[in-house]
Amino acid sequence: MLLPLTHRKTELIEVIRITDPARHLGSEDLAGDTAALWEGDQAQQALSLIAELPGSELTRCFLPGWGIRAYIATDQLFEIAFCFRCHGARIWGPGLSVEHRGQSFDAESPAALELLRRFRSCLPD
Repeated sequence: MLLPLTHRKTELIEVIRITDPARHLGSEDLAGDTAALWEGDQAQQALSLIAELPGSELTRCFLPGWGIRAYIATDQLFEIAFCFRCHGARIWGPGLSVEHRGQSFDAESPAALELLRRFRSCLPD
């Protein structure tokens, strides 16, 4: 997956559990509940997994269940919502081209399965 160039500056990732996935069909930003905060190596590992996500054929549902917000210090760099059903991702951030805002990924790839496992590990038992 193509990440915004600013991803290299990321210091903190806020993991978002999306509670109203239909809202994201045409929204201007990511909405949901904070499930975890990942800093340092944990944040960089997550970004590496996202960057490794191979492309895939996109279907139409886009009902994302998970997302991230990437930060440097107190400034937000970008947001990504992931739909593991339709293999779609939507990215919000300054200076992104239209092609960059909507991407597809192989939700069955090892990187995607590991990312989803990490997302799910943020939920209380």
